Amino acid sequence: MVNIDVEHFTGKYTMEQLIDVMRALRAPDGCPWDREQDHHSIRNNFLEEVYEAIDAIDRDNTEDMREELGDVLMQVIFHSIMEEEKSHFDFSDVVNDVCAKLIYRHPHVFGDVKAETSEKVLDNWDKLKRVEKSQETYSDTLKSVPQTFPALIRAQKVQKRASRAGYDFENAVQAFEKIKEEVDEVNAAMQNDNKDVITEEIGDLLFSVVNTARLLGVDAEEALQISTKKFIKRFTDAEEEIIRDGKDIKELDAHTLDIYWQKAKNN
Repeated sequence: MVNIDVEHFTGKYTMEQLIDVMRALRAPDGCPWDREQDHHSIRNNFLEEVYEAIDAIDRDNTEDMREELGDVLMQVIFHSIMEEEKSHFDFSDVVNDVCAKLIYRHPHVFGDVKAETSEKVLDNWDKLKRVEKSQETYSDTLKSVPQTFPALIRAQKVQKRASRAGYDFENAVQAFEKIKEEVDEVNAAMQNDNKDVITEEIGDLLFSVVNTARLLGVDAEEALQISTKKFIKRFTDAEEEIIRDGKDIKELDAHTLDIYWQKAKNN
């Protein structure tokens, strides 16, 4: 039962009240939809809320950020209450564990370890994480990268962890040469028209591009997002120009479309 006079409440809700609200939604006399959910059924909701929060951050929209961070927090509490119902853990356990983790992984703040640079902090963090997760080999650290990550992010994180073991190109130029090699292999696979081989070789090509980006200090996921945004703008500009000329974009040949594309590109 929510200990709030929702009809006349004018104050500021607290974390405890948020938890009570979510418990009420899951209660037998609560919301039918909320009661039916489990971890898997709202899995994608969690992902969507995180992406929406990131979108608000990217847009520097503090009002949207405030709302979307609340939605992310709600998802955390939703999952915690599901486990509370099974007597496995509750939200206070989640808070306790993350506090303990932060204290453990910041011995330069809460202990007597010295770490005067960000690089040293990250190095200590990785070492402590390996001990905490019982990761005995570098292969263990690679395998621990979640498969649910977006592919570019996962590839870059795997490459970075492999680099810590010394398994890396000497520089971005070497990595770029690997891209050229992979392009040739994609071309060869296309000649044979084997879908499985083509898929594998395109994957290798993308992996090599990510490697080059990483060694150049570029975030591959961010770079592709920028290019996609740029493509949408140019496509929109080209289509608007086509409409102004009284034409239908679907009826134009490739050469004419390219002319409009070049115009949009030069705007």
